[in-house]
Amino acid sequence: MKILILAIILLTSMLYGGDEMMKFNELTTEEERVIIQKGTETPFSGKFYKNDNSGTYLCKRCDAPLYKSDDKFDSGCGWPSFDDEIKGAIKRIPDADGMRTEITCANCGAHLGHVFRGEKFTDKNTRHCVNSISLNFVPEKAESNIAIFAGGCFWGVEHQFQKVEGVIETSVGYIGGGIDKPSYKKVSSGATGHAEAIQITFDPQKVSYDKLVKFFFEIHDFTQIDRQGPDIGDQYRSAIFFTNEQQKKAATNVIQLLKDKDFEVATAVVEADKFWDAEEYHQDYYIKTGGNPYCHIYKKIFDK
Repeated sequence: MKILILAIILLTSMLYGGDEMMKFNELTTEEERVIIQKGTETPFSGKFYKNDNSGTYLCKRCDAPLYKSDDKFDSGCGWPSFDDEIKGAIKRIPDADGMRTEITCANCGAHLGHVFRGEKFTDKNTRHCVNSISLNFVPEKAESNIAIFAGGCFWGVEHQFQKVEGVIETSVGYIGGGIDKPSYKKVSSGATGHAEAIQITFDPQKVSYDKLVKFFFEIHDFTQIDRQGPDIGDQYRSAIFFTNEQQKKAATNVIQLLKDKDFEVATAVVEADKFWDAEEYHQDYYIKTGGNPYCHIYKKIFDK
């Protein structure tokens, strides 16, 4: 009898409870609008539209591998375009409009975009038009490292680092606080202890961590305590969050160079804990808005 009951429970779960059995990543409201409700992000606004780095694109909802960077091309349409997918990763569904073909993640059903044929962009004559917000990107690990900096409003810090050769990817978010899954509203209240920060994926063959640290000090006022320009609060503090002892040593060495130049340095050097990505509208803020940072201006300090 117990075996029969267990069999019935398992069958019921397979038929009706598949989504509950599968582990999904938590999505923001905007991510849900596109991925679950089958919306579309604004063209030319997605963080992966112009990404030409080597790696693998994953489903934002379930982390299933979907596309290889070798199959990505620039179609000029405003969304990431691929002419092939990882075998078995994509499901094609006739769209509700009766004209287009929707593409979804074969693993979890997340909406990705649409697929088109016959446009002759590449020899494969196929274009997967995918929303950046439906994707995560994992660079080739052998070619990348992570750096995390906090120096005031993360919009301006990200804007400056995106200009640096060797920076593969940037993400703004929160780190160093006392609660899980912080939101911008909670962090801005000053009650969580998080700092607005930027996480950088970089190619050490093109730019060293030492150079990134020096650049960080050249784009913000590291003498200010718990503020940056008009932004006041500990969420705007200056800090370097190291991920290993080599990074810690590099950061403290650069700070000593500044002190030798008679600078007062308020920047903390802290071991990195969990980095939480900020809401989608904060990512690539100045690329999306066309604006410029109001308190992050490059000022050369170091000779090299």
